[in-house]
Amino acid sequence: MANIKKNVSLVLSGGGARGIAHIGIIEELEKQGFNIKSISGTSMGALVGGIYALGKMQEYKEWIYTLDELEVFKLIDFTFNSQGLVKGERVFEKMKKFIPDKDIEKLKINFIATATDITNRKEVIFTKGKICKAIRASIAIPTIFTPVKTKNSILVDGGVINNIPINHVKRTKGDILVVVNVNADVPVYKPHISKRKKEKKQSIYLKEIRKLKNKLDEINSKNKNKKINYFDIINKTISILTQQISKMKIEQFPPDILINVSRNSCGVFDFYKAEELVEIGRHTTIESLKEYGNKLHTIKIQD
Repeated sequence: MANIKKNVSLVLSGGGARGIAHIGIIEELEKQGFNIKSISGTSMGALVGGIYALGKMQEYKEWIYTLDELEVFKLIDFTFNSQGLVKGERVFEKMKKFIPDKDIEKLKINFIATATDITNRKEVIFTKGKICKAIRASIAIPTIFTPVKTKNSILVDGGVINNIPINHVKRTKGDILVVVNVNADVPVYKPHISKRKKEKKQSIYLKEIRKLKNKLDEINSKNKNKKINYFDIINKTISILTQQISKMKIEQFPPDILINVSRNSCGVFDFYKAEELVEIGRHTTIESLKEYGNKLHTIKIQD
């Protein structure tokens, strides 16, 4: 445990299923005696950060650990239209049963979520209003989740412009800036998970995801002369762009502690690996804190 309780301003990146690692990261920061005072996040970073700010992390963790089950696919309301593949409303309705839709400004922890307004070509910063609306807009991955429409704008994933919103986190005097990048170009850490348990999760997941892939192939094959998978091209292009922008943000706003989770830890939609990803987050945090403690010679990390 840290010798002195330190206040943390925490920044959580987007990254699809890899963002589940944020859970293990937050849990480990708390375990080591760090006090999270403010959070800024985008996409899955906004989702996990918002749930933590609501005080509902344990309930969310227990729920997300069931995402290997067939029932999760009943929550996905596929549309297969030009705006996106998934509406996302069923998942949010399910989550609202254990996650209250509070006003952001009334949370005990300062919380900021970001989205991208593609109509007005600008970043949108949510500092007030209903938290579920802010999170829903922040996770609207282009071509995957349908965008959130308002009177004057169309909102999509905040990671399109700024996947690591360091410049928006509220700082306090003497705090420690902790930045989490779950798309880092670093080696993969593989925690020990029961092989039988892992294979069971994977078999259910792959069976259902194969149905989705077949549907996508059907869409792509409507024009037989087109051999290019446009969904893949768009998603990979966005991934490269966000990765480069993230590197520049980290260089522009150097954090005190940078927690890097490998972009090869899992695929964007591998939510069945929730338990494994939480442990990856925990392990990566311990290693990052050890490195930080060695520099300062003031922090001891407990195993």
